[in-house]
Amino acid sequence: MKIIDAHAHVVQCIAGTGSQGELRPCGGGRAAYPTGQSFQILPPEFGPYSAPPEALLRVMDAHGVDKAVLLQGNYFGFQNLYTWEAVQAYPDRFTGAAAYDPFSVQADNIKAHLFDSLGFRIVKFEVSSGSGLMANHPPVDLDGEVMHREYRYAADRDLIFVIDIGKPRSVSWQVDALARAIARYPSLRFVVCHLLSPQLGDGQLLRQSLQKLALPNVWFDLAALCLNVKPEAFPYPTARGYVRDAADIAGTDRLLWGSDMPSAMTRDSYQHFIDFIALHPDLNKADRENILSKNAAKLFFSR
Repeated sequence: MKIIDAHAHVVQCIAGTGSQGELRPCGGGRAAYPTGQSFQILPPEFGPYSAPPEALLRVMDAHGVDKAVLLQGNYFGFQNLYTWEAVQAYPDRFTGAAAYDPFSVQADNIKAHLFDSLGFRIVKFEVSSGSGLMANHPPVDLDGEVMHREYRYAADRDLIFVIDIGKPRSVSWQVDALARAIARYPSLRFVVCHLLSPQLGDGQLLRQSLQKLALPNVWFDLAALCLNVKPEAFPYPTARGYVRDAADIAGTDRLLWGSDMPSAMTRDSYQHFIDFIALHPDLNKADRENILSKNAAKLFFSR
C-alpha cells in the first residue's frame, strides 16, 4: 500500500504571525515570538531555518509514503510561491494548497494570481485564534459574509476548501456556524483539519460535533490528532478512540491520514504517526487503506 500524507508543509523561511506577534527563526530549527517565547519548530535534521521539499521527500521515502498534500498557514507564514515551486519540481509526489488573507486590500488580485495564473486547485484557511486568521483580526463569523465570499469563490472554481478552526473552546472553534455554511455549498468539498483538534476529555464534545459536520461533502484529516492529547504518548489510546468515533460517525471513507510534518516531528517520530493508524486495533485492513491512502488519492490526486 502506498501511503499519502494529506497534511504536510514546506517552509522556505519561518515568517509566521500569531497571537504573540511575528514568528521568526533563531537558528537550529528554533523560532521566537516578540513576547520572548522560543521553541523548536523544525526537527534539527531538516536544517536550521527551512523545510525544503527534498527534506520532506527523504522522510517520505524512508517510510513508504508516496505522495503528500502541501498545506500552509500563518504558523510558518504563507508559502505560496515555494509551495507552487515544490509541486512543479515534483508533480508526481506533491499537490499543494494556496493560502491568503481575505482582509488584504488586493485580495481579488491575489486570488486571481494564485488560482487563475498559478493554477492552485486547493485553498487552505487556518482561522484559529492561536496562529490563524483570528489571531490577527477580530473574530470572524464562519457563517458570515467575509467567509461566504471565500466559500463562493472556491465553489465557483471547483476548489477543495481546507479549513482549520483551531481548538475547542476558542473563539474560532465555531462548529455550528461551519456546519450551517457547509450546508449551503453542497458541491464544494471541505476538509476539516486535525479532526477538530479535540483535547483530553473532549470525547463527548467531539462526537456531538462530528454528528453536525459529517455531511456528504466533508472530509476530516487526522494530522497531529495524537499530539493534542498530551501528556499521552504512543500509541495514544485516547486519540485512537477519537479515530474510532470518527469512523463510526463519518465513515472511514471520509478520514485522511496526515502527519503535520515537519513541526510535529519535534514531538514524536514520523513512524509513530503512521503506526497510529496502521496498527490501530479497531480498524480493519480496508479501513486502514482508506485512511492512509485511498481517500486522499481520490480526493486530491484523481485529476
